Amino acid sequence: MVPLNYRSSAEQLQGLLANHPNAFGVGGPAEVHLLRRAGLPALTTDEWIAASGERADRAAEDELIESGAPAVLIYTSGTTSAPKGVVLRHANLVSYVLGTVEFGGAEADEASLVSVPPYHIAAVANAISNLYAGRRTIVLEQFAPAEWLDVAREENVTHAMIVPTMLSRIMDATDEQLVVPSLRSVAYGGASMPVTVIERALTRWPDVAFVNAYGLTETSSTIAVLGPDDHRTAISSDDPSIRARLSSAGQVVPTVELQIRDDAGQPLPAGVPGRIWVRGDQVSGEYAGTGPVLDADGWFDTRDQGYLDADCYLFIGGRADDTIIRGAENIAPAEIEEVLLRHEQVDDAVVVGVPDDEWGQRIEAAVVLRPGAEVGAAELRAYVRSHLRGSKTPDRIVFWSELPRTETGKLVRRRAVDRLVAEHSEPVGQ
Repeated sequence: MVPLNYRSSAEQLQGLLANHPNAFGVGGPAEVHLLRRAGLPALTTDEWIAASGERADRAAEDELIESGAPAVLIYTSGTTSAPKGVVLRHANLVSYVLGTVEFGGAEADEASLVSVPPYHIAAVANAISNLYAGRRTIVLEQFAPAEWLDVAREENVTHAMIVPTMLSRIMDATDEQLVVPSLRSVAYGGASMPVTVIERALTRWPDVAFVNAYGLTETSSTIAVLGPDDHRTAISSDDPSIRARLSSAGQVVPTVELQIRDDAGQPLPAGVPGRIWVRGDQVSGEYAGTGPVLDADGWFDTRDQGYLDADCYLFIGGRADDTIIRGAENIAPAEIEEVLLRHEQVDDAVVVGVPDDEWGQRIEAAVVLRPGAEVGAAELRAYVRSHLRGSKTPDRIVFWSELPRTETGKLVRRRAVDRLVAEHSEPVGQ
């Protein structure tokens, strides 16, 4: 199975389908039209269900599938490079489910609302997890805050999976709109969660159990979890180190090993940032056309930066590819973005490195303001400078109506860089 982005153009689809010459397409009427334009034989979902029912071979139900056989090929979001097809085998997915879900563990009234697109690992993981747990699943094909809240009430939703941008928009609703009596648990992931957003959510939904799930397509979804108790303890603590856990990815799940390594591949102690490496049966680390990219001992380089604190809480510092190298200094954009997002008038922000003849790269930021906000670039630069050292202050800040993000909320930094370069003006002096 190869789930594809149904928002892709025919040209984009052709590029991906060139990798699958023997594929057969299934989708809604509009998607089937696109697939056929791209040269792929295809049926609508209803046609496929009817044909499958008529031709089903009952004897085949008893055939076992090898655990090492491919189950699904999922294309990465391509936020830093061209999308890559990640091969997930049955053994990877089974390991993930058995390690995180209790069979038939859902209560009879439980219902899960899934809003992430079906071509993303979070949706695939949700589908098999809810099936294994025995939980009713409702799919919201197009996210809108008001509709999400309406469906949650109408369907008596108890569990939900969303991405940070969705939670932010939901939290903009009125107190009356936010009343969802059945809601017990909200899991979020897919992109970094601004601390201000999760703080608002914990305050406005005090009886909801929040779960932050960190994972990658290459790891069959979740490898670290910040659970409900962690959220409650952090939001109520006066200890800065415990409060800081709200911005962490939590602790590694028992079935996965994790190390923080330096550029030479050597493990680093607690508190020292480096590259995140993982190992375990649910870790695929395999790409179509290139094969596995694991090291000799089975470890996978996530290319995410991060560190573990003294209590083994994992803090993500962004992609290694995102690092800004200004002069001889390596700067993590996520650190600057977190400061900008703490400003009460900032709704969204992206920080990137833009080519510069003198410094190699200069720091530029694009910011989305909250409705009615009145704040200038100079004030925001001063705000960053008051929290971080001068070399981490953006050389230029511009204002956009929205940032380039995927459907799961991930920043597409290369698009931000391209746009900033295209509309470049002289940077403001420090």
